[in-house]
Amino acid sequence: MDYPRPNFRRPRWISLDGEWEFGAGNAETFDRKIVVPFCPQSSLSGIGDPAPGDVVWYRRRFDAPEAERLLLHFGAVDYRATVWVNGEEVARHEGGHTPFSADISRVAGRRGNVVAVRAEDPLAGRTIPRGKQHWTARPEGIFYTATTGIWQTVWLEPLPSRSIGSLRLNPDFDRGSVDVAVDAEGEVECVATFDGHEVGRRKGGGTIALDGLHAWSPESPHLYGLEVTLADRGHEVDRVQSYFGMRRVETRDGRFWLNGSPYVQRLVLDQGYFPGGLMTAPSDADLRRDIEVAKAMGFNGARKHQKIEDPRWHYWADRLGFLAWGEMPSLRAHSAAGERRFIAEWTDAVRRDRDHPCIVVWAPVNESDGLSPDPTSFLEEVYRLTHELDPTRPVVSNDGWEHATTDLCTLHDYSTAGVLRSRYRSVESALDPAFRARPPYLPGYAYRGEPIVLSEFGGVALAGAGGTSYSEAVGAAGLLQVYQEMIEALMDPGPVQGFCYTQLTDVEQERNGLLTFERKPKIDPALLRPITQMAKVEM
Repeated sequence: MDYPRPNFRRPRWISLDGEWEFGAGNAETFDRKIVVPFCPQSSLSGIGDPAPGDVVWYRRRFDAPEAERLLLHFGAVDYRATVWVNGEEVARHEGGHTPFSADISRVAGRRGNVVAVRAEDPLAGRTIPRGKQHWTARPEGIFYTATTGIWQTVWLEPLPSRSIGSLRLNPDFDRGSVDVAVDAEGEVECVATFDGHEVGRRKGGGTIALDGLHAWSPESPHLYGLEVTLADRGHEVDRVQSYFGMRRVETRDGRFWLNGSPYVQRLVLDQGYFPGGLMTAPSDADLRRDIEVAKAMGFNGARKHQKIEDPRWHYWADRLGFLAWGEMPSLRAHSAAGERRFIAEWTDAVRRDRDHPCIVVWAPVNESDGLSPDPTSFLEEVYRLTHELDPTRPVVSNDGWEHATTDLCTLHDYSTAGVLRSRYRSVESALDPAFRARPPYLPGYAYRGEPIVLSEFGGVALAGAGGTSYSEAVGAAGLLQVYQEMIEALMDPGPVQGFCYTQLTDVEQERNGLLTFERKPKIDPALLRPITQMAKVEM
């Protein structure tokens, strides 16, 4: 079993994954069994019901470890959750993709405890952030089977009476240091290591100067270790382990820069859906394997599309060297309450993930999805908020079109290779609104020299595959040729400084992946790799 919170680890923890009692309906009922953390719509849950109901129930018994304090953690429950332990309510949470915890020290005994969860997720709730989940029981087009209830790990964490509450790590690439903010009362010591050797130490939180700089990048994913201890009158009471990467991202002069050098982002769109588990990977190895095969095809990163991914995926992206764009699941219909829900969940997501070096761009909004006819004020609010939560990364205001203030100009274009070749030879033609159903910028906004990234294109399926796609190619050789022509068109002289190909895998009825849904390559990755990594020809 793999630690579910990889950048804030303690040696003791107990997984509550496995078989739970399960039921559906407004009244509390437990007439079936389910395998957590898989949602009831998935086959790996043991249920496989595409329409389990808007309200579902979970229950299981557990024995508690010896501890002065005991926390109960939920990785994600879609969408509203209420939790009881031994009949007493201990937590309420709204947000289908972000974690929450409850201190159950007072209500839990040593043996025979009962935890119960009520999850409410209205299938037709289109003003709830849904991402790619369809709002009916039948997936259709580019939308997939919905997820209800628990879909990430549930676990117990025994703690001392005084413990480290949280860490915030802010590496400074230029100064060769890391600033560590520790939420704890007592004597704190932080020790930074690299390759097993100590490279910096500090009493209390604050700035640790590092002995030597080892930059993180997809080509060299160097990571530093960090160990933080808390003591009371010289006696250690708590210890946590984390890690960080030294890297700097910025946008200027029409380019994206990594560690002080221009860098072309070669991304693949990754929906984060898995056979058997839907939004939940069958195993940690499956999360790692998706990154490894994407890198084998030459990609240096991914847009995790419309999904706040499991922290274990980000851990492997950090370890293996794989860029990530952090996204928020979209609304499907507008309401003021929906906007408030979006902002609250996005705030939690950024706070959870902002210490991962793999994340280089925040892209909270996609294609004006679920926004009002005039989304300007909302986009400005989300852009400002994201920079307040994390001033170290660029923010895309509205991925695909209708940008307000933005740090990258991202465009979606599923045209043929020939059209791409002619359209992206100049800024003027790339941004010409006559070519698009939606203009690149909202009224009152204009291009200011930000890097242009084609953040969706391709979507090519094999002829005869059926399902949904944007275009077709005949056989593996035909798909390889079309892919090469598209990449060449973008890497020829012109303003495009990065791309994101649609997409990594087929998902259910959408058949435009480079891999099948079962992760079988449609083209030998060794043939794709040199094409994906084709050098950019400068203007």
